[in-house]
Amino acid sequence: MATEAPEQAPPADGIQSLSISEPPPSSSSNPTIQMSLEEKYQMMRSVAEECIQDDELRNLLAHKPEPICYDGFEPSGRMHIAQGVMKTINVNKMTSAGCRVKILIADWFAQLNNKMGGDLKKIETVGHYMIEIWKAAGMNLDNGKVEFVWSSEEINARSHEYWPRVMDIARKYTVKRMTRCGQIMGRNELDDINVAQILYPCMQCADIFFLQADICQMGMDQRKVNVLAREYCDDIKKKNKPIILSHHMLPGLKQGQEKMSKSDVSSSIFMEDEEAEVNLKIKKAYCPPNVVEGNPCMEYVKYLILPWFNEFIVERSEKNGGNKTFKSFEELAADYESGELHPTDLKSALSKALNKILEPVRTHFKNDKTAKKLLQSVKNYRVTR
Repeated sequence: MATEAPEQAPPADGIQSLSISEPPPSSSSNPTIQMSLEEKYQMMRSVAEECIQDDELRNLLAHKPEPICYDGFEPSGRMHIAQGVMKTINVNKMTSAGCRVKILIADWFAQLNNKMGGDLKKIETVGHYMIEIWKAAGMNLDNGKVEFVWSSEEINARSHEYWPRVMDIARKYTVKRMTRCGQIMGRNELDDINVAQILYPCMQCADIFFLQADICQMGMDQRKVNVLAREYCDDIKKKNKPIILSHHMLPGLKQGQEKMSKSDVSSSIFMEDEEAEVNLKIKKAYCPPNVVEGNPCMEYVKYLILPWFNEFIVERSEKNGGNKTFKSFEELAADYESGELHPTDLKSALSKALNKILEPVRTHFKNDKTAKKLLQSVKNYRVTR
């Protein structure tokens, strides 16, 4: 992938500790430690539940010093911990492995998806609010390897490159093929189809080439459109395809909720939730004793707490087994399945760890005037879809 020149649009006719309980130091005072190829590969692979393809990822890391990783988000309301904490962890892993990360603020996509009633001013406000969250949460933005790109600005500036690509993708695929990608908008194939559900995946597929991405790093819910981009490479005879790193989808707090949704405020933990709110939501969360599979509390420890702190500390009385520090999820799962760890103690420790992560965010939105104003505006907006 490193040897291929950036493809043109169709004609128009270093390893740092991932314990980031404190904001990461600036790159000037703590330069990235050089990593071996295997260390880079393992770091990148730890981001993803699925990789398409592993051999291509190894080859990319071996031949390109700074691969470009692409992620995108719709500014669509308050940010929950799946977007805030997990994205911070993943971005910091990718930059520590030497990648450059382009995060697309998909304002036009949010408008297409009727977020914030399609009001671009509101969507822009939500976008700025989300960036403030990641700054406060500890996303490492000091090393210059993370770039926030507004889709409307980039498309308008380079429309002669962008729209021919979108049109070329649209010409090559059927309506049926595009509607199969409806999941990327948070909708399924049984929903009433509107034109946006056809245009949206054409544009998102084009974004990958427009931003010259080597790696698509998104959730499993975006897998279909990323696979479409690889299929498109076959159609245009492009040798080096974008590598897909699909991360796990964090569930909601209620039983059977496979994906956290901000539309159900009682089942989502938001990045600026007060300590008491976090405690209450975790207390009410689905957490069956001795059951690990499908247990959201266990998943939060696995995908948020352990990657953040490199450990999970459970404090309890001597009568109930005394304090214990878990260094791996396997160790935690064994204790929970056997009954050695009770749901009440798990929840108490989880609440404490989450609040420790979220406290810098709460403090920022209370003390920074700009951030405080952004949050108040976002809270006043009605979430639409």
